Amino acid sequence: MKILIIDNEAPVREGLKTIILSQLPISVILEEADGVQTGLKKIHQFEPDIVFLDVEMDDGTGFDLLKKVHAPTFQLIFTTAFNQYAVQAFKFSALDYLMKPVDPEELRNALLRATQAVSKMDLEHQLTVLRQQLSSKPVPDRQIVLKDMHATYFVKVRDILYCMAEGAYTQFYLLHNDPILVSRNLHTHEEMLAPSGFIRTHHSYLVNPQHIKSYDRATDCVVLVGGHSVAVSQRKRDTVMQLLENR
Repeated sequence: MKILIIDNEAPVREGLKTIILSQLPISVILEEADGVQTGLKKIHQFEPDIVFLDVEMDDGTGFDLLKKVHAPTFQLIFTTAFNQYAVQAFKFSALDYLMKPVDPEELRNALLRATQAVSKMDLEHQLTVLRQQLSSKPVPDRQIVLKDMHATYFVKVRDILYCMAEGAYTQFYLLHNDPILVSRNLHTHEEMLAPSGFIRTHHSYLVNPQHIKSYDRATDCVVLVGGHSVAVSQRKRDTVMQLLENR
């Protein structure tokens, strides 16, 4: 396996190399680069299987580098020191990231996900979703990337009916497709989807108000397109009623 580390800080590169070599029992060839230009050169020469990519570097950003890579065939793991906005974008696009200083256990899990990835063809599409999230321009068909144990799905946000908590997992109910069970909790998805207008009607439900048809007072539920009924808690009732009245 060939792994490339692109980071402008030599101590960070050395630290990542040490952890990677201690975590992977298989034969690994490690290369490194210190910026956008050297990173691009290494990608073309080395053809890595996995790339660890810093977000902020001296001659540009990791996003600048990715714009210049046509049809990437490697697994990508971002590394970042802060930038909460970028972290939310990574979550939205289901791209892996590690916060600095890098935790060895989190790195091990990221490596495991990368080495077990069935297909590398999703990366370019995931990067498109990432760029949508980072863009300040309105995107009418904004997408979110959802992954279950079988596949990767690229879903239009407007096609999500509601999300339901399933312990540490979240079940996505969609307008035209079967439900998708994702291994992130509902609170994480609430943070991601609240800017798109999604509302928490109950501790177990997150709803896209665009698809609410009516409010059933007898059962304290909102009725959605397709006949779905979603519970509204007493604490959330006034918020939901006000939203519906102001539409």
